[in-house]
Formats: sequence, structure tokens, C-alpha cells
Amino acid sequence: MFFEMTYQVRVTDIVEGHKWYKTLLKKTPDFMPHVGFMEWELIPGCWLQVAQGVPSVGSGPLRLGVKDLETEKYRLIRKLNVEDFEIFSRQEVPAKWGTFSDPWGNRIGLFEYIDKTEENQRIETILGRIEN
Repeated sequence: MFFEMTYQVRVTDIVEGHKWYKTLLKKTPDFMPHVGFMEWELIPGCWLQVAQGVPSVGSGPLRLGVKDLETEKYRLIRKLNVEDFEIFSRQEVPAKWGTFSDPWGNRIGLFEYIDKTEENQRIETILGRIEN
């Protein structure tokens, strides 16, 4: 039985990594047990770890669900200098998505449900409530 998950990315500069991921996630880390390591709980039981170290080439992407992909894309371009990235969709896929890299080469993606009823059902299932 699986009941939690973590996903780790490594950054060569932990101070800059802290600032970058704090801006990406719009919050401070939930857990910083020692120098060179921090964790954010993204949703209950789902943790992103940022650790000092050598980034893993070709790993990921870590994909994060958002309610408005276009708005979030332009926020990241403006606030984090993320390179403009293409948003993809396919008729048979119920979401649109895009992928970019952090300054250390870790690949990160965003996705948005096309059907907002499905999106709200997923949020309610995961979080137990619908956030506006």
C-alpha cells in the first residue's frame, strides 16, 4: 500500500533554489530539517524535496496541476524568468500541458483540466473541498 509520495530535485545553489521554489510554489517550505534540504507539502501526503546537489539530467518532469495554465505560465515567465514554453493539447487527452526547466535543468510541467467539472471533482476528491 502506498500512502504518501515525495519527489526530489537537486540544485547547485540552495539559497537561490529556496528563493526560486518559494516563488514557484507561492509559499515557504513546510519542513527544513537541516542545511541544504527543504520540503514543501504540495497537497496532503505529496511532498516536493529540494536538496543541495548535482541535478539529475533527463529526469522528470514533475507535473503540477493548476486551474489556469496560461495565467500561471505568464506569472512564471515574469517572476522567475522561465523561458516561454509551448502549451500542448490533444483531442483524446482531457488536459492541456506545458514543460519548462528550473535554473538547474530540473524539468517541471504544469497541466490544466479542460473539463472544469472534472477538475473540481479531482480537487474535491484530493483536498476534500473546492478552492476558488
